[in-house]
Amino acid sequence: MLPVVPIQVPEALVASLVECHGTDGRVWAEGLPALAAATADRWGLRPDGPPAHGAVALVLPVRRADGSRAVLKLQRVDEETAGEPLALRAWGGRGAVRLPDHDPGTGSMLLERLDPARSLLALPDDRAATLVLADLLAELTGHRAPPGLRTLAEVADGLLAEVPAARERLAGEDDRRLLADLAAALREVRPEPGDRLLHWDLHYGNVLAPTAPGPRAPWLAIDPKPLAGDPGFELLPALGNRWSDLAVTGDLPRALRLRFDLLTDRLALDRPRAVRWTLARVLQNVLWDLADGGSVIDGTQRTIAEALSGREDGSRITRPGR
Repeated sequence: MLPVVPIQVPEALVASLVECHGTDGRVWAEGLPALAAATADRWGLRPDGPPAHGAVALVLPVRRADGSRAVLKLQRVDEETAGEPLALRAWGGRGAVRLPDHDPGTGSMLLERLDPARSLLALPDDRAATLVLADLLAELTGHRAPPGLRTLAEVADGLLAEVPAARERLAGEDDRRLLADLAAALREVRPEPGDRLLHWDLHYGNVLAPTAPGPRAPWLAIDPKPLAGDPGFELLPALGNRWSDLAVTGDLPRALRLRFDLLTDRLALDRPRAVRWTLARVLQNVLWDLADGGSVIDGTQRTIAEALSGREDGSRITRPGR
């Protein structure tokens, strides 16, 4: 079990929880030492390294009773996190981290130990990293979503309901036109939201290598915020991450379209639908920014939207030398 001395909850995690959840986040953070001790005692765990954290989760390296390495992940159960164990169980370790145990009452998860120092962000070849990500997306979205998950239909309806108020927060007419275009793209695909199991946040930093060579796949997805929906809604994190690799080409829109084509080819997606679902994901990011007090559309989101606009006919571009 974890030691009697309480764990120290990182101040950065406390600040993030307060930012995301206000007073409830602070109260939950204050209860983390007791939750960690109780969960470790129940599962027979002992500490095996310093704690780490994400935006809302505490991750503790542990050893199980048999000496095997694992991590204990503690996070609040909310709309985004509730589906994580359902998704991990459905994937069963194929393309994603394994889930040996889970406590539905607290949301605590015992996970396979991966190497946090080796993510796809560190893979030097941008195209190779994108291919890994695309193959993982193909594996993960090959599953029908299990019952009980949020649906993309619900998310889409919520986004469209926010658009009128969001328009009033935008300062410029160009931004208002872009907002209208993004909403129109979502309306076109909303009637067929899909039923695949989506990770929803598969960017390069959420893909880690196993801790040691072995029978496991060389790269595995972590930290899903799962939805049931169309795989086209999965692509935006892969487009917006490793931005410097795109910018260094000197032709950012072309580099974005090449990355988009690689992803849609690998996943065998209908490109016009994938464009529209990606624009819907841009819409989601824009609405989040506006809800946080913004009054303009972020330049990265605009660049992605403009690079993909006009691709609705399914056209692609060819890499040099092909």
